[in-house]
Amino acid sequence: MTERLASLFSPITINTMTLSNRAVMAPMGTNLGNPDSTVSEASIAYLKRHAQGRPGLIITEVIGVHQNGLAIDTQLGLFDDRFIPGLRKLTEQAHEEGCRIAAQLHHAGRESFFSLAAGTAIGPSAVPSLIYRTPPREMTADDIGEIIAAFGDAAGRAREAGFDAVEVHGAHGYLLTQFLSPLANQRTDAYGGPMENRSRFIVEILEAVRKRVGPDFPLSLRLSLDESIKGGYSVDDIQPVLPSFVKAGADIIHASFGTHGSPAGITSAPAEYEPGFNARLARKAKDVVAVPVIAVGRFTDPALADEVIGRGDADLVAFGRQFLADPDFLIKSRENRTGDICTCIACNQGCIERLMLGEGSVRCALNPETGQELSYPSHPAREKRTLWVIGAGPGGLTAAHEAARLGHHVTLFEKEPFPGGLVRTGSRAPFKELHGRWIEWLVEQAKGKGVEIRTATSVTGDMLREHRPGMVILACGGEPIIPVIPGIDREHVCTALQVLEGETAPGKNVLIIGGGQTGMETADYCIERGARVIIVEVLKRSPVLKFTSHGYMLHKRLRDAGCTMLFGTSVADIGNDSVTVVSDGAESVLSPVDQVIVATGLRPREYLKKALVDAGIPHVVIGDARKIGRIIEATGDGARAAWEL
Repeated sequence: MTERLASLFSPITINTMTLSNRAVMAPMGTNLGNPDSTVSEASIAYLKRHAQGRPGLIITEVIGVHQNGLAIDTQLGLFDDRFIPGLRKLTEQAHEEGCRIAAQLHHAGRESFFSLAAGTAIGPSAVPSLIYRTPPREMTADDIGEIIAAFGDAAGRAREAGFDAVEVHGAHGYLLTQFLSPLANQRTDAYGGPMENRSRFIVEILEAVRKRVGPDFPLSLRLSLDESIKGGYSVDDIQPVLPSFVKAGADIIHASFGTHGSPAGITSAPAEYEPGFNARLARKAKDVVAVPVIAVGRFTDPALADEVIGRGDADLVAFGRQFLADPDFLIKSRENRTGDICTCIACNQGCIERLMLGEGSVRCALNPETGQELSYPSHPAREKRTLWVIGAGPGGLTAAHEAARLGHHVTLFEKEPFPGGLVRTGSRAPFKELHGRWIEWLVEQAKGKGVEIRTATSVTGDMLREHRPGMVILACGGEPIIPVIPGIDREHVCTALQVLEGETAPGKNVLIIGGGQTGMETADYCIERGARVIIVEVLKRSPVLKFTSHGYMLHKRLRDAGCTMLFGTSVADIGNDSVTVVSDGAESVLSPVDQVIVATGLRPREYLKKALVDAGIPHVVIGDARKIGRIIEATGDGARAAWEL
């Protein structure tokens, strides 16, 4: 296997820094820092765990070079000497594991709700943020000089803290990208107008950093080579100025793309994008510069990364979310244990959406260790217990795997013929097949830890009373809510789960009651099979958030396919070939309708709860059986239940 991955696992020297391999852990926000922008114990534990996966280079999450450029209040800082001791702990952890580490230097500019709310946000022009819709203050010449100096000073502190390199963040719509973008930069001085002028700010920052750290210290520049937004710059626009960045001091071009305002959440691409889809931009950079180039873009497979490097499209490949799903995937690849790799499914629930929605620090829906390295139990439990897990959805499978990993004796029961629960069912929708593969992986991992899995087996109260397991984790999921509507019991009415399971084929003229994620994904499934679909949703707005990557793509596909979505609308009556709906108090009849699909949500299944209480058997209820949620809530519940045995 190692021979086949010879390109990825070959060393490379950049300036005075030699990397043991060409896999880069991409910079990713964690929200693990302290509220004063210092390094926390959680930050150190997170870094250490990922360094144990042995990437050639780790690039940290964004580190602020100036107090008014922070994106969030827990963002790490390098704008004062007081940050050096904490950051030195990060570099020491990386070096102990044999990794090189670079500090990513960052200024948010206008893309910071935190700074906009405080009235301190700055930008090249007073043009509102595409995300926050609030304009920053236009930078003066003094402001520009101050920020250039701040980047240089931060780089000097990074070297003092033991970093092996620094990376200037010029991507994703932050301050440096704002100067490059004709959408954000409307200046008429030497920093505005043609691309040569708009790139001047970055050139001067690179020169300041190079002067501060000296000629022998590696310097990377991360750029959005294509702004990926209407009216923004393209790779053809930026190619001519890339050599000037190298001349100014850049030893590496980190070829990213897009901004946080770009459609489809392209910077955190969902499963609709093929792995490695952006390698073409790295190739474009290599066409005009002679320094090493890093490719990015939903890489999950080391073999694909090896191929990209081998054919000369890039010199290194950055893996981001894949490191969260499985910090050890590179080691497993080296050891030819590819079947043990947990592959990222690009769900974005713990790594992107959790931070966007203000739900806390970084997590991974597939890997409960991520972001919880300090509390993650790595040693066997002192007391081994006999555990029954009832329900083999994502929560039950995770609970069973984690409990068995800790040494407990686990039997997992599933009433259906196959494990996986609603995730397995939902994996039949377009672009969701990765979810099904993850379930298959998790099943094999649980079996490998000694979990006995009994499918097509319904646990009864009598079974519990007879065998009296020492502990039960109840993960029996949720059950569909069937609304009370005249005609709901007609033969052409079914549930979304019946359609996705293949029990009922999609009709030709389909009406779906419920516009949540299940309803929309079922519509996607039906349209793919030739149906004309109407979605009726009682809420005034779609409950599927368009600012999430998957949500955006789902809305776009349905819109492009001609799907009719009626919000603020309820179903009053289901006829033989028509449906009566009510919107703003007015009734209308939709026809023809030859199939009605109910997707009005789930409620926790009450199965066995009373029997467990009556029998006095210790138990905990998790996942949808406790509260309807996403994969990340189910797996989080399951892991905690196992850890607390």
